[in-house]
Amino acid sequence: MTQSVDRDANRALRARFDEVHDQYERLRSGLDELRHRLAAVEVTATSDDGHIAATVGPRGQLVRLVLDPRVHRTHDTEALAARITGTVQRAAARATTVVRELVAGYLPPGSGAVDFLDGGDFGALLRRGDAALREEAARGA
Repeated sequence: MTQSVDRDANRALRARFDEVHDQYERLRSGLDELRHRLAAVEVTATSDDGHIAATVGPRGQLVRLVLDPRVHRTHDTEALAARITGTVQRAAARATTVVRELVAGYLPPGSGAVDFLDGGDFGALLRRGDAALREEAARGA
């Protein structure tokens, strides 16, 4: 009887290992492609009046700012600065969404890494591992 239980446990463990290994291989083989796709990310946002265009890279860093000559008509530099800042922030938020979607296509569902990208929540990176450890401890008890 114990041999049968041991064989069943070994089969389940092997199946789980194969699943995790397949996920790892998929991630590993796609890593170069993902790296290139992420490096190519550029997102542009335009101000509501169309006078400001901000382009950011994958980390939300400003790579290009285009100001229509009409922006010089206003002498309210604080308002202009606020419009530029808002336009850059919208572009950065869109870039975050693009990066999140790219990365999510290479990670297993519920991995926590995508949640980390969304909000910088380090706990999200640890939750899945913590849950697996609790599950394993419960089985051993």
